[in-house]
Amino acid sequence: MRLLLTSAGIKNASIHDALVDLLGKPVGEANALCIPTAAYAMPGGVGSAWRFISGRSVISLCEVGWKSLGVLELTALPSLGEELWLPSVREADVLLAGGGDALYLCHWMRQSGLAELLPSLRETVYVGASAGSMVMAPSIGKDFSESYAWKPPTGDDGALGMVDFSIFPHLDHENLPDNAMANAQKWAAGIPRPGYAIDDETAIKVTDGSVEVVSEGHWKLFAP
Repeated sequence: MRLLLTSAGIKNASIHDALVDLLGKPVGEANALCIPTAAYAMPGGVGSAWRFISGRSVISLCEVGWKSLGVLELTALPSLGEELWLPSVREADVLLAGGGDALYLCHWMRQSGLAELLPSLRETVYVGASAGSMVMAPSIGKDFSESYAWKPPTGDDGALGMVDFSIFPHLDHENLPDNAMANAQKWAAGIPRPGYAIDDETAIKVTDGSVEVVSEGHWKLFAP
């Protein structure tokens, strides 16, 4: 699976070009499924999920001109037969995972069976924003997990481990003072692996294990 891990979606031409490169075709020829699940575990999550799906969110993923767009709600999948949703996932060119609570998203990726399925989707592009990117790491870091109201059954900050680094999104965002560089440094000191702090103009492109930072903003790689 090819990954484009962003802080806030397709925010500039460089990130858009990276997406097209991963897709191997224009965005307007690609079929997408969006995953709003992470939003529901946050205050005001019902409205956030609607804004994400309808393209009215601060995260830019659903409104970039896809050929088609569907909604993949992970909390519904365990109650459905796979024949009702699996073909749509396999046929999609891209999965779009939005922001919210990364541990809640991780839980439902596992419960729904999507986490187990993802490695087999070798031609699919996964685009994450905020929590949708953080969930791909081995862990999100206790600084984030302790700030979430929802607590996973495991009680820890573990995530999917589909990449070997962690992500601190929204670096130095003017409306998120807790995401300042000083706090990113503190977060990085608490994780036993590389950590990328990225702003909303930055993305991490992962192709066959090769990692490339695409940015028109600023970012920092912290060594473990």
